[in-house]
Parts: sequence; C-alpha cells; structure tokens
Amino acid sequence: MSLFSKIVIGVIIYLVFLLVYLPANWLVSIAPLPSNVAISGAEGTLWQGKAALITIDKKQIEQVSWKLSPWGLLAGKANIDINVGSRATPVNGKGSISWSLSGLSAKNIRIDLPDSFLLADARLPFKTKIDGDVSLMVEALKQGEPWCEQLNGKLFLNNTNVKNQYGVYPLGNIALGLSCLDGQLQIATDETQNVLGLTGTVILGESNLVKVSAKIKPTDAQPKDLRDSLSFLGRQDSQGYYPINYQGVVPGL
Repeated sequence: MSLFSKIVIGVIIYLVFLLVYLPANWLVSIAPLPSNVAISGAEGTLWQGKAALITIDKKQIEQVSWKLSPWGLLAGKANIDINVGSRATPVNGKGSISWSLSGLSAKNIRIDLPDSFLLADARLPFKTKIDGDVSLMVEALKQGEPWCEQLNGKLFLNNTNVKNQYGVYPLGNIALGLSCLDGQLQIATDETQNVLGLTGTVILGESNLVKVSAKIKPTDAQPKDLRDSLSFLGRQDSQGYYPINYQGVVPGL
C-alpha cells in the first residue's frame, strides 16, 4: 500500500471518529439558536447526549436527552428518540420524531405538563385564570397541508379549574380526541369523556381559521356558575342542548 493510500485511509478514519464523537456542548456553542432559546449543561455527543436545561421564552424544560440514529441519515431522515424530565419535574415526556424533506412525523409521543407552563404570562380575556394539568398522547403524526396528513391521539385536561370575573368553574377532567380531517386538525369530545354535558368538535384549518360545532346541556355535575350562564348561549333544542358555534380566527393564535 502506497504512502498516499495510507494517508487517505488515516484521514477518513479520523473524520469518522471526529463525527462519531462530535461533542454536544461544542455543537450548542456554535448553533444559531433563536434569541429566546438557551441550552445549558449539554453533555455527550451529537448521536447520544443530554442537556440539563432548555429555556424557551422563560419556560424551563429540565433533563432533556436524545438519541439520533446515524442509519436514518443514510436514508435522508433524522430519526430522534427524545426523553424529557421525570415524574419529579413539571414537564416530562418521551417519543420518537423523524424529519425529512417531506416533513415531520412522530410516534409514541407522551407529554405531561401543567397549564401554568403552557399559559405562562399569557393575558387571557375576562381576567381568566386556569389551573390544572395537560397530558398529550400521540400514537402517530404525519405533517401535511395545511396541518397534517395523519394524526391519531388524545389530549387530557386534568383537574381543570377556570376562574374569571364572571365566576368559578371547576371543570374536572376532559378527554379530547385528536385526528386529521382533510389536512385540518380536529379536536372532538362527547358526554362520555367529560362531566359537562359537552359534545362537539373544534377544527383548526388553513390560516388559523377555527370552526367550533358543539352543544352543551345542563347536568348536575356542572359548576353552578356554568349552569346558570348556559342560557346566554341561546335557545335549548328539543333534547335540552344549548348551541356552541363559532367560525373565525382566534386572537393570538
């Protein structure tokens, strides 16, 4: 073997080892992160590493770890397994995410977090305050136009309490089904998934257009303030339901 061939092989081996052991903390230091994102305590490598803390708009996510498959890159995909936090941290979850030129996809996603994390310093109308927890479970997701090509999941609103200038509304637990309808995100619930007598769907379409088609009837389990205000929704139908209909863009969405 010639000296030139040995040098070429040596350079290739060096580059492979350099790529395999590319340190995560160095990558974070050179990454063009947005001004509202900060990553601290990065350890490990590009392929398997962790970060002690990720801050996004003052929202803190602790104990983030990842595994990036090098074999997926050969097929033009970035396949990443992510774990976030633990049962002792406010935000925790795990899942598998893939990205390619065709878009984003995910599977086996589970995320638990408090409403206070989602809402943070958001100023809600009518001086509204919301307490509780959110659990998101997504079996399969595939990006599409305008939002999705495939979606199969559940969203759980746990121990939800709403308080505003009109009253106090302990809404309890609400289960919502997540699906994809002609590329639009559909959120659905019915009376078997909540104690509010609420049935209907919310569809998020193109240009953040929201369409609400729902109905609600009085139940003994409803908060009194909610039950007393149902008449403001309009007339009851023959089955005792009040209509909840809306179509437009939600401010701030």
